Amino acid sequence: MPRILIVEDEDKLRRALQRGLSDEGYDVTAVEDGDLGLAFAREEPFDCLILDLMLPGRDGVEVLTELRAGGFPNPILVLSARGSVEDRVRGLDLGADDYLAKPFAWSELLARLRSCLRRRTSGEASLLRAGRIDLDRVHRRLICDAREVDLTIRECELLEYLIRRVDQVVSRAQLANDVWRDPAAVQTNVIDVFVNYLRKKLEKVGASDAIQTVRGVGYLLKG
Repeated sequence: MPRILIVEDEDKLRRALQRGLSDEGYDVTAVEDGDLGLAFAREEPFDCLILDLMLPGRDGVEVLTELRAGGFPNPILVLSARGSVEDRVRGLDLGADDYLAKPFAWSELLARLRSCLRRRTSGEASLLRAGRIDLDRVHRRLICDAREVDLTIRECELLEYLIRRVDQVVSRAQLANDVWRDPAAVQTNVIDVFVNYLRKKLEKVGASDAIQTVRGVGYLLKG
């Protein structure tokens, strides 16, 4: 689950962004000023920042400049009411990966966020393999013997976790902690539901027996 940090001082917009992106499957943290934003970005492994420019404390330009000067490697998407050409050029020159002026369309924000995240993963191995199964993490696609099927964000994260532990038994508690980031998930059937979703996708590409249930423990992906 990609981790997103929102730095936005407008309460209504910040809450809407946090709720909307959480609904899309992202792990979202939201703070209201530049000092907090800078501290969180330095201390936590976020995959992308959504950064307002006009902030209390350090403004967004200072946050952007300090992060890039300190070697912050991940994408920063600026979201600002300053929408002139000069503002956009300055933001990009300071190190922003993208710049979206307010007001904005929700679908456009999501598309730009996905683009930022794709750039982040382009330097990593985008294709993971376990036996006959390939996972294209960038396009969230399951591939087996030339057959393909798209995955949701959660399905992709679940399969990636299992592939990285191929031929190992993974407990439901591990999945709750590491994939759902919610230990309480182990007390519900949400993990089993998503494993079943993933099994149906595996069946579509001819790998229906890839995930085995280990009774009383969890699951195992066969390599």
